[in-house]
Amino acid sequence: MSLVRGFLALLLLLVAVLLQVTFFPHVAWHGVVPDLALLVVVAAGLTRGPQFAAVLGFTGGLLLDLAPPADHYAGRWALALVVVGFVVGRIRPPGQGSRPEPVMVVAAAAAASFLGTSLFALSGLVLQDPVVSVPDMLQVILVALVWDVLLTPLLVPPMMLLFRRTEPARVSLA
Repeated sequence: MSLVRGFLALLLLLVAVLLQVTFFPHVAWHGVVPDLALLVVVAAGLTRGPQFAAVLGFTGGLLLDLAPPADHYAGRWALALVVVGFVVGRIRPPGQGSRPEPVMVVAAAAAASFLGTSLFALSGLVLQDPVVSVPDMLQVILVALVWDVLLTPLLVPPMMLLFRRTEPARVSLA
């Protein structure tokens, strides 16, 4: 991983988590804020692949787990975003220069939002750390999905462009 790409990814994650825990709680819908860190991981997965996105997902999840006002066991978001990063990275279009269609980007973000939020909620049930009841969890998952789908067209394509721009030049041997 290049140093520039790693620095850019960390900077995007820090800004996303900072906005997620400071600004977006003021515009929360039914108490749910959009998961900006998840959208950074989706952009990385669709652009750079599963390994990069999984590492980025772990880092972003850990930042979310430790950022105040976290009220859950640490590691739950890290687990959820590692899985999201890996899965989204695996569905990226084959070929080094190919770019996903806009519909695929939104579908990937929707699937990632559902998967990540569901894993976070299920890990809370397994660890007996539920902040809300099961019916309330379903509402949270749905509201988070709507938030993330609404913000995807605005945030994910520019982040994908940034990740593509930090890709090293390829040398053709043909």
